[in-house]
Amino acid sequence: MAEGKLQGRVVLVTGAGTGIGRAIALLFAREGASVAVNYHRSREAAEEVVSQIHSAGGRAISAPADVAKDPEVRAMIGRVAAEFGRLDILINNAGWSTRIPHRQLDDVTDEIWDKTLDINLKGVFHCVRAAVPFLQRQPGASIVNITSTASFTGICSSIVYGAAKAGSATMTKSLARALAPAIRVNAVAPGLIRTHFAGRTNSDPSFESEEKRTPLQQLATAGDCAAAALFLAADARSVTGETILVDGGLTSLGANLLGS
Repeated sequence: MAEGKLQGRVVLVTGAGTGIGRAIALLFAREGASVAVNYHRSREAAEEVVSQIHSAGGRAISAPADVAKDPEVRAMIGRVAAEFGRLDILINNAGWSTRIPHRQLDDVTDEIWDKTLDINLKGVFHCVRAAVPFLQRQPGASIVNITSTASFTGICSSIVYGAAKAGSATMTKSLARALAPAIRVNAVAPGLIRTHFAGRTNSDPSFESEEKRTPLQQLATAGDCAAAALFLAADARSVTGETILVDGGLTSLGANLLGS
């Protein structure tokens, strides 16, 4: 694998077996990073990512852990640091949601609240807290949280998912202050992406309707999100506490552009 801008660096990507996490893991590996591919239930998919990286001449390991469980997270990050000798970049991508129309308040059970917040919000904090002692040892260390445009719009798979992602966006700013100057903390906020997240299928009509509403007339891709994460982790040396929206301009411009 040719040398890239992350040569010699080590990155942990949570939820990296599928979707955006997978795209990030593969891109960072192409840029020379050694990659820890976290998964909880998607073992086969995660092992496939590891295999692809190995086939291209890169270094990677699978790193099982439920980010909602602090002991598992601490064990995982300890193993990653032991295997590679360091940790430079943490990408908090693991997420979970189930689609519930926002008017159906009674369908949002305590169990759904707990699972959504545990994975999407508490899991981010678990990973950051466990990773900080290792990240602080490396110049240029960086954390990138994958949030959502839902944190700005409230439009999402469920009310609780939007609340969790808004919490993650706020935590990004809090952590950026708390961990400066040693560690930069930023976020990527994807809009609707053509993945199977929250039970969507390739034929889901929401993809086409959202694409038509988007100023650029195209949905962002998992690869676009990966490129934004790479910019924040590797290039944006004077940027911390920021969120990059990756949704074809819909959140920033939306109806204002379409109606002008």
